[in-house]
Amino acid sequence: MPYVNIQMTTGASREQKAELVKDVTDSLVRVLGKNPDHIHVVIQEINEEDWGFSGLLTDEWKKQQDRSSSSE
Repeated sequence: MPYVNIQMTTGASREQKAELVKDVTDSLVRVLGKNPDHIHVVIQEINEEDWGFSGLLTDEWKKQQDRSSSSE
């Protein structure tokens, strides 16, 4: 019974999440021959202030990227 845990920052729409679940399930069926009725996909949304990237919290990193692109 495959269990897939997708962790991502918040912001994806319900439709995007549904597409992720479908695509992950379809891949496990196609590549590993798994029964889709036995596949579990969990999406965990994490606030940007609770996710670190490149030594910064993601919300701070994005602010830096915005400042960098606006100064070019």
